[in-house]
Amino acid sequence: MSWKNDQVSEKETKRILELAQKCLSVSGDYVEMGCYKGDTSLLLADIIRNVGKKLWIYDSFEGLPEKSEADESVLGINFKGGELLVTKREVKQRFLKAGLPVPVIKKAWFSDLTLEDLPGQIAFAFLDGDFYESIRDSIKLVAPKMSEDGVMIVHDYTNPALPGVKKAVDEWRQGKYSRFEVVLL
Repeated sequence: MSWKNDQVSEKETKRILELAQKCLSVSGDYVEMGCYKGDTSLLLADIIRNVGKKLWIYDSFEGLPEKSEADESVLGINFKGGELLVTKREVKQRFLKAGLPVPVIKKAWFSDLTLEDLPGQIAFAFLDGDFYESIRDSIKLVAPKMSEDGVMIVHDYTNPALPGVKKAVDEWRQGKYSRFEVVLL
């Protein structure tokens, strides 16, 4: 399955799919925090469609939140609250049109989610929250549920237009050992 993705590069998409394949034998479901139009979600759903795993996707479906001070960057001037708005219905329709199982779709700001809103165990997680608080909150939710040998990918870590992502990851990683792989794109 091949989908055009305007938020994740082709090179990043290949890496995500490679790691998602690697996690097929790891216990747990697949999670995407920040799905936008569902481009990556569709690819993940295709990978796991016949292996007994569920895909769980989370988004505000209200566009980006407001930036915090940690997110301010001259390069990121175009990333504003409310940008990248897509409805939950639009995402669900894309799955139906593609003939893929509709994932568990949770509409919420990440700060409003609790551990009970996520699957019991996570084999693979793709965090694409763009801003400091979204990534910080995603990590707090996902990390405790990650399976040993699972993979958590954080998108935009190296993007100078979104400095809050790097800040959130670096704060979380200080002095911590992960029992799962953390990949920074």
